[in-house]
Amino acid sequence: MNVTVPSPLRPLPLLFVVAALAPAVSRAQAPDAAGAPGAEPSRFALGVGVASRQFAYAGRERKNQALPILLYENSWVRVAGLGAEFKLWRQPLGTGQALTGGLRIKYDNEGFEADDSPRLAGMAERKGGFWGGAAVSWRNPVAPLTLEWLADLSGHSKGSKLQLQAERRFGWGPLGLTPRVQLQWLDRKYVDYYFGVRASEATADRAAYDGASALAVEAGLRMDYALAFRHAVFLDLSRTQLPDEIKLSPIVDRKATSRVMAGYLYRF
Repeated sequence: MNVTVPSPLRPLPLLFVVAALAPAVSRAQAPDAAGAPGAEPSRFALGVGVASRQFAYAGRERKNQALPILLYENSWVRVAGLGAEFKLWRQPLGTGQALTGGLRIKYDNEGFEADDSPRLAGMAERKGGFWGGAAVSWRNPVAPLTLEWLADLSGHSKGSKLQLQAERRFGWGPLGLTPRVQLQWLDRKYVDYYFGVRASEATADRAAYDGASALAVEAGLRMDYALAFRHAVFLDLSRTQLPDEIKLSPIVDRKATSRVMAGYLYRF
């Protein structure tokens, strides 16, 4: 596999990498009561990983990267790579259950440059950027649910997206397996910016295309293994089924995309 150091201009969203591995680092101490989060010990971890991502764009090669991993968390904030969450409130609902809420900001490296693929030649660059919004999580013994709404803070697409994720971790000693399912609604502006073809970009082989709002479905499986008290390794696999509103774009030639990540983490 051809592994390259990621460019600082096109980083992989490390927030996803570290958030996926959080259960392998440690379990947060539950706050005491409703309202603001309670006292919680700080967590800090560093690591390194390798990621391979397949894009939807026709002719674009799979992107392979080596990347650092960073996690810091306390009672009020969670910083993970290129993203952060500010914890605002918590409402207990009974034994093993609680609603939590906060504000989030993260970097999304979606997009392309014209030289990424012959099919994209002559098109204007579609830029990634910072996204921000709010999230609410329902912690429960069956399958924790998280609802997240984000808007494009960078203003490139001027779009927004809504995501609902359910996951559950099964543990056997040092080994953990976490299947997950994610639904992501993308508004018209998002789809049109990243997958639309403007009239000025249309050619004989690439028709103009206006995007519409769409619902994408992702399934994933994460494995984490504790080598020792402070050492852990992980493997994360995911596949996203693309909706028709994206598949019908003349710059897309896939029905689904995939991502593979593996790495090592040291907890301080």
